[in-house]
Amino acid sequence: MSDLQELEALTAKAIWDGVSARTLEGERVTLAFVELEPGSHVPEHQHENEQIGVLVQGALRFRIGDETRDLGPGGTWRILRDTPHEVWAGAEGAFAVEAFAPARADWAGLAEAPARPPRWPD
Repeated sequence: MSDLQELEALTAKAIWDGVSARTLEGERVTLAFVELEPGSHVPEHQHENEQIGVLVQGALRFRIGDETRDLGPGGTWRILRDTPHEVWAGAEGAFAVEAFAPARADWAGLAEAPARPPRWPD
């Protein structure tokens, strides 16, 4: 794999129902380009990875621990390791960019999502 790639060249993985991610993998970090279909839900979960992100398009309702907030483009989040969290996508869906450290090795075996161009950039 080349160290220089277009987003469209990255394979999308099916993370949850209605949620897919294209990933750029480093040795110690994963950068994920996450697409959420309208009304999709990421169920409550937690993991050892720290997670930070920014919403690029659409709307999300995020719950991290005991805090819930609606986010629009430019909204950011920080999730420390082992913190329960869940997400709901708005009526138009969403596109987010997230970083995970350590890298998300648990995503390596996930099935590929159906092939289609990325939601962003337009």
